Amino acid sequence: MTKFILILLGMGLVAQSALAMSETAVEIDTNGDGLMTVDEVQAVFPEITADTFAAVDTNNDGALDDAEMIAGQEQGLIPTSIGG
Repeated sequence: MTKFILILLGMGLVAQSALAMSETAVEIDTNGDGLMTVDEVQAVFPEITADTFAAVDTNNDGALDDAEMIAGQEQGLIPTSIGG
């Protein structure tokens, strides 16, 4: 039973993280194509270097999708909120 509760709590945290990321992604993705380029990310988070962006861009397509952004935030490479 304890394991089940911990799993549910973990799932809730992931869902909350994804929701927060989706709100952040909308603010970053200025052209609305569903991907965040290095220029779009750096416009919001100027401290993100090209090297950091490349490390988060795991499929090497030159843009971050939601999953890559969430992973980068979970790794502490990208801030989890704008202005916070």
